[in-house]
Amino acid sequence: MRQYIARRLAFSVLLVFVVSSVSLLLASVAPGDFVTESLGAVVSPETAARARVRYGLDQSVGEQYGRWLIRVARFDFGRSLVYDRPVADLVPERAANTALLALAALILSTVIGLPLGIFSGSRRGIVAAIVRGASVALVSMPPLLTSLVLVFLAARTGWLPIGGMRSSTADSTSVIDVLKHMIVPVVALALPIAATFERLQSQALADTVRQPFVAATLARGVSAQRVVWRDALKAALVPVASMYGLVVGSLLSGSFVVEMVTAWPGLGRLMLDGLRARDAYLVAGCAAAGTVFLALGTLVSDAAVAFVDPRSRQ
Repeated sequence: MRQYIARRLAFSVLLVFVVSSVSLLLASVAPGDFVTESLGAVVSPETAARARVRYGLDQSVGEQYGRWLIRVARFDFGRSLVYDRPVADLVPERAANTALLALAALILSTVIGLPLGIFSGSRRGIVAAIVRGASVALVSMPPLLTSLVLVFLAARTGWLPIGGMRSSTADSTSVIDVLKHMIVPVVALALPIAATFERLQSQALADTVRQPFVAATLARGVSAQRVVWRDALKAALVPVASMYGLVVGSLLSGSFVVEMVTAWPGLGRLMLDGLRARDAYLVAGCAAAGTVFLALGTLVSDAAVAFVDPRSRQ
């Protein structure tokens, strides 16, 4: 198991390096640069040239990438041109806000989706059919639509704040105020994922209870409820556990959209600012942070599958 996790960690490090490098190169070779975006097209060529020299944009893409590699080797990820702050200080602050949303949404979707999947996969009737129908509807709704609906409801009812991370009149250390602001974005992220978990768990459990070992266990007089929770559930968890890595990736992309709608100060808004201003170092830092989230999610997913099914370690 340790060798398996070590191989996955090595692949994750390589993945973060490749994605951040590609993001930096793409941001550098795209038409325009930070000077044209910040100073405008009407600035004189002399002023623009002096600004490019000051920001190091007068060098070729290869030279800029080489400088960035040397800095990364010293854990220096450059300085954001938009915010005039080190990327290594700026990105972790916003990444922590995004991680807060993503972790809360993942926990909420797991707590809701898996029990409902067990219920709908082991039962028949009107209630189970309603659960399955609601899940299909929620899976079909993108996070953008879900967040817009929830923001509309929050604005009309006035029960919940609809934007930002803190109220302007609240104490900066108030945890309750942050939790209130988290409700709308977390629910917007969690509902489609909970529906996905319900569908996966329901189908996996329904397939498992039809296996011969379940019929043999029932024939020995073991109660159906005990068979479902003790024997069938463990076998049915493999496809759900294997999906967690992909879910983390969709959760990250969905959180970017939700952050735009709810004005949550996270990694998505920061990367959008970097893309608009052509801040290559900031874009590379945001891409690296997003890839770390995805790599950790995939690692946890693979470890969970390897724990449930030791055959997958090979």
